[in-house]
Amino acid sequence: MKHPVLAIVLAALALSAHAKDPKEIVIGTSAGPYADQVKLGIKPILERQGYKVKLVEFNDYIQPNFALAEGSLDANVFQHVTYLNKFAAENRLAITPLVTVPTAPIAIYSSRHKTLNDAKAGTTVAMPNDPTNQARALVLLDQLGWIKLKPGTDPLRASERDVAQNLKQVKLIPLEAAQLPRSLQDADYAFVNGNYALASGLKLADALKTEKISPAYVNLVAVRTADKDKQFAKDIAAAYRSREFLQVTNTRFRDYIKTDYQIALEQTK
Repeated sequence: MKHPVLAIVLAALALSAHAKDPKEIVIGTSAGPYADQVKLGIKPILERQGYKVKLVEFNDYIQPNFALAEGSLDANVFQHVTYLNKFAAENRLAITPLVTVPTAPIAIYSSRHKTLNDAKAGTTVAMPNDPTNQARALVLLDQLGWIKLKPGTDPLRASERDVAQNLKQVKLIPLEAAQLPRSLQDADYAFVNGNYALASGLKLADALKTEKISPAYVNLVAVRTADKDKQFAKDIAAAYRSREFLQVTNTRFRDYIKTDYQIALEQTK
């Protein structure tokens, strides 16, 4: 259930949104890499087409979807389709994916160890405590051979209850995703989402192991379902799909996982 004060604020923003210049696009995002992608790659393209682009940065993963559904945002970019579908269903929001974006993957880092071979009984491993990202960490631990998941475990829904064997006898420490970069001061290893890694000063290239990202975890731009076929939405999608943004990706976001359309674009040079 939404906080009543938040609902009032968003309703007021929605009213002002309906009165805004129709060539203004308000995009919500989390602070960090996806905001930077908009600022450096998408905003310049759209502004040359006559749009005024306003970026609103949020500190959580809750408000951007409510703000989008209620009209104070025209689009947001911070989440993957697995999160969007679950959140939209639970909160009955008419929002939908528009286009995928280059994604910073979840990965395992360490300030204490230079290799994963140091793992032994008692080694501490911090990981996300939210269901979606914890599943990603557990799948990677299974691939590393540190744990063994039960046969038939759904990789999108794996939880600690699905750990059949802790082969390395490591100690798993679930934490809020935003706290994981700081946990590197105390834990032997930590799984950190790409956006939080970059925001904390970590480099994606410094990861000891990076997930092979599933299509279910590629981040995306979301819009209201009723707006998906409107011209501004088509122009946002075209900006992400452009060669110009591909060049920005290659120069400023080179360690990110590229989208399928960017890979195809590179093959048609």
